[in-house]
Amino acid sequence: MNSRKWLKSALIGGIALALNLTPSIFAETDPVSWLESNTDPLDWEGDIASRLVDKVDAFLLDQIEKNKSVRRSVWIQGLTGNRESNQELLTQARASLKAVLGIRDEDRAPVSMAPIVTLGSDSVILEDELLRAGMVRWPALDGVNGEGLLIEPRERSATATIIISPDAEQSPEDWLGLTGDLGREAWWVRKFVESGGRIIVPGWISREVQRRQSPSGGWGADLTHREFLYRPAFTMGRTLVGYETQKLLALIDWANATETGPVGLIGFGEGGYLGMMAAALHSELDVVLLSGVFGPRESQWQEPLDRNLFALLKTFSSAELLNLFRADQVLIEHSQFPKVHLEPGRGGAPADLVTPTWESISDEWEYARILHSALKEEDPQGVGEIRSWSSGENGSGSFGGVEVGLAFAQALFGRKIKIQESESCMTFSHPSRNQFEAPAAIVGREKRQIEEMDRYTQRLMHESPYRRKAFLKNINTDSLAEYETSVVPYRDYFKNEIIGWFGDPDQPFHPRLRKIYDTQKLIGYEVVLDVWEEVFAYGILMIPKDLRMTEKRPVVVCQHGLEGRPQDVADPESDHYAYHRYAAKLTEAGYITFSPQNIYIFQDRFRTLQRKANSIGRTLFSIITPQHQQIVDWLQSLPFVDSDRVAFYGLSYGGKTAMRVPAIVTDYCLSICSADFNDWVWKNASTRSPYSYVWSGEYEIFEFNLAETFNYSEMAALIAPRPFMVERGHFDGVAPDETVAYEFAKVRNLYQARLGIGERTEIEWFVGPHTINGVGTFEFLDRWLDWEDR
Repeated sequence: MNSRKWLKSALIGGIALALNLTPSIFAETDPVSWLESNTDPLDWEGDIASRLVDKVDAFLLDQIEKNKSVRRSVWIQGLTGNRESNQELLTQARASLKAVLGIRDEDRAPVSMAPIVTLGSDSVILEDELLRAGMVRWPALDGVNGEGLLIEPRERSATATIIISPDAEQSPEDWLGLTGDLGREAWWVRKFVESGGRIIVPGWISREVQRRQSPSGGWGADLTHREFLYRPAFTMGRTLVGYETQKLLALIDWANATETGPVGLIGFGEGGYLGMMAAALHSELDVVLLSGVFGPRESQWQEPLDRNLFALLKTFSSAELLNLFRADQVLIEHSQFPKVHLEPGRGGAPADLVTPTWESISDEWEYARILHSALKEEDPQGVGEIRSWSSGENGSGSFGGVEVGLAFAQALFGRKIKIQESESCMTFSHPSRNQFEAPAAIVGREKRQIEEMDRYTQRLMHESPYRRKAFLKNINTDSLAEYETSVVPYRDYFKNEIIGWFGDPDQPFHPRLRKIYDTQKLIGYEVVLDVWEEVFAYGILMIPKDLRMTEKRPVVVCQHGLEGRPQDVADPESDHYAYHRYAAKLTEAGYITFSPQNIYIFQDRFRTLQRKANSIGRTLFSIITPQHQQIVDWLQSLPFVDSDRVAFYGLSYGGKTAMRVPAIVTDYCLSICSADFNDWVWKNASTRSPYSYVWSGEYEIFEFNLAETFNYSEMAALIAPRPFMVERGHFDGVAPDETVAYEFAKVRNLYQARLGIGERTEIEWFVGPHTINGVGTFEFLDRWLDWEDR
């Protein structure tokens, strides 16, 4: 018995002793009277499920702010030591950043650069008296290339290299003035080339929205190109931000390998975001200029989903990232962020990317200066300078002010750029374009890069079973005892690193009840229990009318699916097409049941909870799992409940819960997963299967790095050796039979072949859709809950 359960048992026993609750006392009352006299009345009005989602939302926002305070304290305290301890902290931070981005050293490709030659032409797209520009590609990962434009002086040798990382809605051609009006971007490119700069402008994946058509021909969600690539990569423990950062890192490698003088990096908007990551990781940049990106990162959950970096805020905001830079000069231009607005209701994640308030930007900058001063004090020669400019009043201007551009050039070239007074308006005559079709080149470049990154992610998906096998190599199946001991570290990893843990419930139960059902065979109560301050659990408790206080009966916790409510599974008068009143049927058959309200309800309202939680290394199940722990603890405290026989049975999203919650809450004596069990990694990551979530509107479903740690058979391994069952309808659209059978075969192998307990797991196949069948599963409950009066 673990310490928490021992304490709970001791507490319950003490209360019973203090109240003289002996069996003879129990015999004089009944469960209904006992419940109503030992709980407070529930007098809440309105929709309790909506109230719950609101409370969890407020809790997560509060946790994000608390995380910010803790993070800043850790950094400030960590940088008050000597030079060696500071460097150790920075080294650990860079390793953490690579993990957040999904960057693996073994993925790096050799350094090279090659021209892109199109049919009927060479790679050169523009040549005039000043410069020559051509399309180039370079390897970043195995089979994944960066692409962009290489712009070189025509009549002189380059003395420095400048990598310009544009916004996602800009093309490299924009920076040459080949796509429309000539702006300050193209003006700066020409001034830098005029000064001896060799320039590379990579092309990033845009946020163009497309309706995604699955390979079967069915239409799915409207997704940006960036979200389409993000979804499967996230499951692999990779990110689109990480992929594109690696393209930048490869460019920096190439620039340094060619030995063409110092190397500078300019990043704007999304390109500044990527530049911030690359500059934090690479040691060989001389000058960095970022614009339209510096500010607090606590609003990550509102930004486009491709920026959903799991646990980023636990260690980093802009200030911490900036202090990982090793450039001699770091220049920050406070300017307007490129605005992004993605509408809700189209299947993709809604988003708003806006410029933070000037007050919050100023606060982040002052904090960055505090960290920088601490680093500079201990290592004055090894730490570069950081400076900032405001474009317009309080950062209200746009990218590329003259003053910051001149400062960049001074730092990189070691001399000032001459600007004539006539150039101050930043205009110049349009260059000749040769016979180059910029729109076709832009579309072709993006298409190639999307296909390459998609193929790379799909290859990772196919390799993932071997990585999971290596990850789980320390599980010992020589005996049940050794197995249960060896699985504990994996359960802890799953809880802390995959699900994310806020901690056990820290509030007394404080149960509040309100009668909701009263039939010939059962009585039902709405129940509210406190979990943490302001966060509660809610559900419906149903007890058979023939229950006596002298009995201890088993409990079945019955979990609804997506957008469901406890009433859907518990209402004795309502036959829901998916649930078929299965909690009521079980109660009528003699079981005690509890039907919890999970927080996956109200569409975008709950989906944004996942995004908020992800930013600090948590998930929806970081809330759901402690709620279930509190529910089980309370149920086990009831005098008419057998504390060793509390089972879990969930459908659809409740089936997802059946895989995750009992893997952690070991007080559940068995688990039944209905209408959800399958090859979960494939289900989330395949861009070939019509069953894949890549095409769906459930943008919150993706869990970071499941592919290399826990598919459903590995989650079942955390439930073992407790009984585990799958309920599967042949016509369930979640997945085809073969992927369900493939994943369950691994569960069967563990239970029967390796642990010798094959009788504890089974799958029921029935002819039917996404629904509770309630035949084999009810028999499974009868057998393993071993209730003699059933």
